[in-house]
Amino acid sequence: MAAKEHFVLVHGEGHGAWCWFKLRWLLEGAGYRVTCIDLAGGGVDPTDPNTIRSFKQYDKPLIDLISTLPEGEKVILVGHGAGGLSVIHAMHEFVDRISQSFFVAATMLPFGFQADEDKKDGLPTLPENEIELTLGAGADDPPTTIALRLEFQRDRLSQQSPEEESVLASMLMRPWPATAISTASFEGDDERLNRIKRIFIKTERDHMLDPQQQDSMIKKWPPSEVLVIDTDHSPFFSAPEQLFNLIVKSL
Repeated sequence: MAAKEHFVLVHGEGHGAWCWFKLRWLLEGAGYRVTCIDLAGGGVDPTDPNTIRSFKQYDKPLIDLISTLPEGEKVILVGHGAGGLSVIHAMHEFVDRISQSFFVAATMLPFGFQADEDKKDGLPTLPENEIELTLGAGADDPPTTIALRLEFQRDRLSQQSPEEESVLASMLMRPWPATAISTASFEGDDERLNRIKRIFIKTERDHMLDPQQQDSMIKKWPPSEVLVIDTDHSPFFSAPEQLFNLIVKSL
């Protein structure tokens, strides 16, 4: 595959385009085109995450980006964490515009959350003492946002990463729109989705999306290939060169 391929990197819950800075640098250094997006309420996107009530609203920046691609151009999507849902959504909407998709410790469910079992597989299980909830819609409604408490962020997300990058992440992370993400569901045909090559990159020392959860999603919807990386939930911090090599060797 020629080095002019266009990568679109999609962050997970609480993160933003900023989390990909090392991988972007490596990919661009190898001659690839790279776009890192902020989903609604993530990174420097100005949207208050408490106002995001639907996954369609949350994912609009990615859908808008792919919609404006030149005719005939295809992209390679790379999703992390809940960014996997955004990748799946785009695959449903633009099956002919995506040449390949990578799921880096990412939620990989062909139709999103259709049942409680899907949520057990695809959402992190976080104890109440480790999170902060915002009831932006009222005390009787589900939380509008979730945030990891500062003192738990490194252990959950980046325990193997350089400490200075955990500090950077703690300064940039934002609450994520809980309802929008947890109600993501899609209609479509998995045979249509299977026209796109899927690669799952499993993170063996993940404290956020447990390896057993990752295995369950892999078993239920086998990808084209499964690659394993012996890292925490954030290989773009803890092992960026290894992550880069896994990706480019799978093109």
